[in-house]
Formats: sequence, C-alpha cells, structure tokens
Amino acid sequence: MILALVGHTLSVRRRIVTLTVLAAVLAITLFGVPLAVAVARFHESMSTHDLERAADTVALAVTGDLANGRIPDLKPTWADEDEDRIRGIRIAVYTPTGRLLTGNGPDTEDRFVREAHHTDMANGTLGGEVILAIPVLSGSSLVGVIRAAHPRAELAARVRLTWLKMAGLAAIAIGASWLIGRRIATRLARPLEELAVTAERLGEGDFTVRARRTGVREIDQVAEALDVTSERIGETLERERTFSSDASHQLRTPLTGLRLQLEAALESPDRDPYATIRDSIASADRLERTIDDLLALAKQTRAPRALLDLGKLFEEVRQTWHGLLAGRGRALRISGREALPARAADAAVRQVLAVLLDNAATHGRGTVTVLARDAGDALAIDVRDEGAIPDGHDPFVTGDETEEREGHGIGLRLARSLSEAEGGRLRLTSPSPTTFTLLLPAERPAPREKEGPGLAS
Repeated sequence: MILALVGHTLSVRRRIVTLTVLAAVLAITLFGVPLAVAVARFHESMSTHDLERAADTVALAVTGDLANGRIPDLKPTWADEDEDRIRGIRIAVYTPTGRLLTGNGPDTEDRFVREAHHTDMANGTLGGEVILAIPVLSGSSLVGVIRAAHPRAELAARVRLTWLKMAGLAAIAIGASWLIGRRIATRLARPLEELAVTAERLGEGDFTVRARRTGVREIDQVAEALDVTSERIGETLERERTFSSDASHQLRTPLTGLRLQLEAALESPDRDPYATIRDSIASADRLERTIDDLLALAKQTRAPRALLDLGKLFEEVRQTWHGLLAGRGRALRISGREALPARAADAAVRQVLAVLLDNAATHGRGTVTVLARDAGDALAIDVRDEGAIPDGHDPFVTGDETEEREGHGIGLRLARSLSEAEGGRLRLTSPSPTTFTLLLPAERPAPREKEGPGLAS
C-alpha cells in the first residue's frame, strides 16, 4: 500500500525520502496514539490521586472538630502539604445531613457526597468538575463528608500540554527521518546516477570508462559488472578491428598469387592454358578455404572445442604446400603426427600454419620442416626453414609501409592472435635457422586404474 502511495514516476531520491517519512509517520502513529490515550488516563489517575490526598489531609485535620460539633478551620490543614499539588483544589466539608458546613462547594450535597455516606470513596465528573468525596468517621459514626474538586478544564489543559509536547517530539522525529532519508537517498541515488552516466558513455562507445566504488556492496557489484562488460566489449572490438585488418592480408596474399598466375598466362599466349586454369582453381580453392576459416573464427564462441585432428591437418598442409614449394625447388617435410592431442579449433590452427608456411615460402629459403612434438604440458608444432632473421628484428611487428605492403609481420600478428584465442602461444624460438613454434595446451589421457588381483577376467 505504501508503495502504491509513493507512485511509479518518482525518482529514486524521492521514493526513498517518501518511504522513509511514511514509515516514520506510520511507526509514530502506531506508537503515539496508544501512548496519548495512556497519557490521558495517567493524568486522570494523578488528578484523582491529588484529590484523594487533599481530602485525606483535610479529613485527618477536621475529624476532632466535627466529632465535637465545631466548625473546622481549613487553612491550617495546608501547612504540611505540597502547595503545587493543592493549588486549584476546592475543599468543602458537609454534615451527615448534606448541608455545607465550610469550604468551597455547592450549598447542598451532590450525588458523590451522598454516595460517600455508604462507601470509602466516591469520585467522578459533574458540571465541568472532577469530584472526589470521602466520609469522616469518629469511631463508627459518620460525622461529616469531605468533598474535593477541581475544574475538568485544568485536567484537559494538562493532557493537551503533554500531547503538544508529544506532537512536537513526533514532528522532530519525522523531520529527523526526512533528513536521514535524504542522506540515504543521496548516498544511494548518486552512485546510481553515476552508473547511468557511465552506462551512457559506454553506449556511446567510450570503453575506457570505469565506475566509481561507493562502499555499498550491491551497487559496487553492479559497477564491477559494468567495468568487466566495458573491458570485454572494448577488448572484443579491438580484437575484431585487429582481426579484420590482419585477415585482409590473409585474403590479399592468395588473391595476389591468383592475379599473378592469370597475368603470366596473358603474357604467354602460346602456353598451355589448362595448367594455368588448374593452378588458378587450386588457388581459388585455397582462397575459399581461407575465407571459410576466417568466417568460422569470427563467429567462434567460447564453447568447448573438439580434439585437434593432427593427422588430417598435416595431410591438408602437405596437399596445399608441397606443390607450391616444389615449384620453387624447395622441399616440405612433415613429422610427428602421433604427438599429444590438444583441444583447439581446426580452422584456427590451419590458419596459423598457413601464415607460418607462407612466411617460410615467401621470406625463407631451403627445406621447410613441420614438426609436432611433446613439450611437457603443451603440444608444440615447429615450422622451420633454412633462412635467418636479422638480429634485433621482431617479426611480429610491422615496420614501414613497404614492409606492411609486403606482408611482413601482419600475417604473423594475426597468427599470434589466433593462437592466443585458442589458449596457446606463438613465438620465434630460433632466428637462425628461422623457427616458429606454436604451443597448444595438451590433453593427456587419464591414467588407467590398475586392475586388482582377482578382478581380471
């Protein structure tokens, strides 16, 4: 119900403040109304108590006079009493016949004085007064009745004064709850507003934004999740930009080769075109495979990968690169097909090997060797040729525009990013002879449990 009263269009600040104040008002009402009733009853009880004390004091003082038939003097009876208590109380002494003997009261007895003839005390309200009457006995004989009264308006004034004080305290409490609600609302709303600004900047493409920590666990959890999201999106976009840039090189290389084949065929019209067509179709097939691999890698998720089929992969490498290298008078050697299994995407490993073999074919010399071996907890695939890399040169970094146009470093950079995406590493293990090593996490088979005696069949 309170939430319905608050409404659905208020800001977080207004909602928190409103809920805090409403909760305080509800608590004060539930506690204050019974307390106000109890206070009124307390004042009534105290009023009766004051009247009873005054009447008892007078009764003790005038018993002797009444028993001897004398009219008592009421003034000395106040000497030992609390003036603050007695002030405002009107005392009257009545004879057993109901006639006013002395004091301040009606000339004839009222019903409370009459009731006092037969009871120890009679009290109540009558004519705007709070009245109490007690009998005065001498032995077992009734010698008079003491009537004590004060205006009911005085009792009401006391009750109202106390209620006003309570209302003042309630107002202070509600004001304090409003201040506390504002403070809490500011503490909670400001971080949320900052998170909204951070999320807006993230939506505008600023992936460097970071949310401020506030000390509120739930808000800090949201801020941490937003930071992680920002970082991941930024890394993903940066990786995609790099991937797109580097992948263009992978497509440009076979396209360039295909173009050179066709241009060479045009320059030699007497040459048999069928050989050129066959080579062009083979180049187109390799280009199609490269495109398929790059598309598969671009759409690849973090789902568990199948075991790498190393034998099939090496057979594809042999079919693709043996003829190309042989045409340049160079040999291709492949070994280690029975190495440790590893979990990795075939397309990623195929493209990494394609980059390394293209690099060896283009920039290296001599025999090209592809070797798979056990490297402890990793499967290592070495691609080696008989060339050399100058000292101090990082093959993974592009230099001037000429190097970039020729492909130095671009393909290797793509290969390294692909290997890292598979949880592996690509590094230059030897500059001379040039050797690149692809390391992939190996998956060792679980050790077989030894059969106990008597379990063998």
